[in-house]
Amino acid sequence: MTTIGTPLMWTVFVVLILVALAVDLLVLQRNGAHKVSTREALLWSIAWIALAMLFNLGLWWYLGTTLPPADAQRISMEFLTGYLVEKALAVDNIFVFLMVFGYFAVPAEQQQRALIIGIIGAIVLRAILIFIGAALIAQFHWILYVFGVFLVLTGAKMLFSAGDPPSLDDNPALKLMRRHLKLTDRFHGNALVVREGGIRRYTPLFVVMILIAVTDVIFAVDSIPAIFAITTDPFIVLTSNVFAVLGLRALYFLLAGMAEKFHLLGYGLALVLVFIGTKMLIVDVYKIPIGIALGVVALLVGGAMLASVLMPKKEPPAQPPGVG
Repeated sequence: MTTIGTPLMWTVFVVLILVALAVDLLVLQRNGAHKVSTREALLWSIAWIALAMLFNLGLWWYLGTTLPPADAQRISMEFLTGYLVEKALAVDNIFVFLMVFGYFAVPAEQQQRALIIGIIGAIVLRAILIFIGAALIAQFHWILYVFGVFLVLTGAKMLFSAGDPPSLDDNPALKLMRRHLKLTDRFHGNALVVREGGIRRYTPLFVVMILIAVTDVIFAVDSIPAIFAITTDPFIVLTSNVFAVLGLRALYFLLAGMAEKFHLLGYGLALVLVFIGTKMLIVDVYKIPIGIALGVVALLVGGAMLASVLMPKKEPPAQPPGVG
């Protein structure tokens, strides 16, 4: 597979991510279990976005020393577009995380720990999927058309199901854990595993972490093909993907309280998938410029959020006392 990634570039990326995660975990450990405030979530969101933009700036500068300026600019634009596409599609995960936390009644103080460990697992699983996808595309170009059709159909399905409440009742990962693991019926602080009556049991916090990682990868089945419509370079695909996912925890705490306000966002994300899938299907006929693709994605997501604010969700009328 063709990639701009050199051993030095891969090393810098991996070291940067490991240092960022170490700092994140150290701060989490120092602050202890606590409910994340909107201010704290905003600051962390800004920090993760700034880190991604600084990485892209460094990438543009480094490539400018080895490639023609036009190529360096094109690749940095591909990173930015991929990052924004993944960031936008990852917003859908927030609604699922809300469902998982509500289903298991996860205390507010434990949600941050569950998210950070779950997201680290998701990053590893996403990396595996990305390298498999890149290898397939390098070997079989027609896979792009398969991805394109899949994205268009997925987007169309999302359009018809947007607004429907998600459910964990049929989640295969949850069914598998319930069948094969001995679980406790309550939380034990930060513990993932405890012994009760001499028997090793897994706490709900452990189950939640696994579900977050698995759920993210299930959603990545949609989002990873989307970024291959922008670039097939595994270095750009993986780096933009990882930076987008890293900020997901802070974004969750920032938007969790406003999730209901953006009730039309699902429609915007569905249209993003349809657009990206179409872009992939016509790539050999007409390659939509990166700048236009970036503008369309921003317009669809921003438009859906603005429409949600301008057209608030109607609450069902309250029933009189004694009715129902």
